[in-house]
Amino acid sequence: MKKVSLKGLDMDYYTETLENGLEVFLVPYDNKKNYFISYATRFGSDVLEFTTKEGETIKPPLGIAHFLEHKMFEEESGEDPFSFFSKSGTDANASTSFDNTQYICYGTKEFSKNLRYLLQFVNNPYYTDENVEKEKGIISEEIKMYQDMPDFQLEMKIRECLYQNHPRRIDIAGSVEEILKITKEDLYSCYHNFYIPNNMFILIVGNFSIEEAMDIIIDEVGYKNKKELPNIKEVKEPKSVLEKEATFTSSNIELPKIAYGWKVPLKDLKMKDLELDLYLQMLTTILFGSSSEFRERVRKEKQMNNIYTEWEKIEDYKTFYLLASTEKPDELIKAIEEEFKNITITEKTFNRIKKVWIANETRMIDNIEATVSNSYEDILKYGKIIPNKIDIIKDMKAKKLDSLRKQLDFKNISIVKMLPNK
Repeated sequence: MKKVSLKGLDMDYYTETLENGLEVFLVPYDNKKNYFISYATRFGSDVLEFTTKEGETIKPPLGIAHFLEHKMFEEESGEDPFSFFSKSGTDANASTSFDNTQYICYGTKEFSKNLRYLLQFVNNPYYTDENVEKEKGIISEEIKMYQDMPDFQLEMKIRECLYQNHPRRIDIAGSVEEILKITKEDLYSCYHNFYIPNNMFILIVGNFSIEEAMDIIIDEVGYKNKKELPNIKEVKEPKSVLEKEATFTSSNIELPKIAYGWKVPLKDLKMKDLELDLYLQMLTTILFGSSSEFRERVRKEKQMNNIYTEWEKIEDYKTFYLLASTEKPDELIKAIEEEFKNITITEKTFNRIKKVWIANETRMIDNIEATVSNSYEDILKYGKIIPNKIDIIKDMKAKKLDSLRKQLDFKNISIVKMLPNK
């Protein structure tokens, strides 16, 4: 097992890849009572079609990854995993995203027992015609519920405008029509092709014994064989957005909402993934961050009530989203466009944000939930927990950000307005 020092944080983590390809990341705390366990697969809703090593091409119904996650909580013995964990005051959950699915438990008691059980139920799926049919109604209602949520509607609409072909324009849960097509054979097919050790990882953070954790992991997962991953059909996404502008109405809002999306091609940006992520995040923090002049100005002028921003990555692009509520949607959109046209990067602002980021990294390491979130994101994006993030942030330069800014095309955008249906 390899020990890795988290530089500037006075902490270490331990990592090992088993012979079958399963990656293990352990972040022990001596000064905490709680622990957090995540068992994850790199399988999410982005997979629309794949070809197995036997040459069979499979195009599962949309929403299969999310459906599969739901059905993992049904066991042949009839035991409910949530009830099992609750006996020790332990919480459990699961989530499906575009590129991963994770199963988690977190608590303060019976670490060994809960780790073993989590691995066992995820490693032993139980699907029947009856329990699959039962779940269709539950997930169909969940889909309908989300489709009535304004923020969800707005995010999906901006995705549909930005992406022409990529599955990020499709709801992770799929559609009711597609859900009704799912069979237990579909679920087993996806499970056996993607829930394999060399496509999965385990992250444990908190108060636990490293030796005990590894013994259980090897005992419960070490016997599983490494398998050849299926060939996932590549989706070619054009540079241009599908729609530059869209407007729709909703009866569930009183105040208009806007979404501003920006698709950035990666081929011309000569930076490594982590460095590029930090510089792009720095750019949008300077423009739209909580202490930015933009936020202060638009709030003062009553152009905006709240704002949410996010970056995401697909194969050839980075995509930026800005979602906001506003009494003056047209004025706010104009203000955002002006901000992109007149970017000013000063050493003072750049260095102030760097200091905040470094302070946040130092402060968050004392919070297990924040460490879990940061570590999980690092593993998904970069294949490991980044040990020297503080040093990388310290080395960032305002001139380098300004040089990056000059390479960016700020015209490849989509704008969505969501208006009250009065």
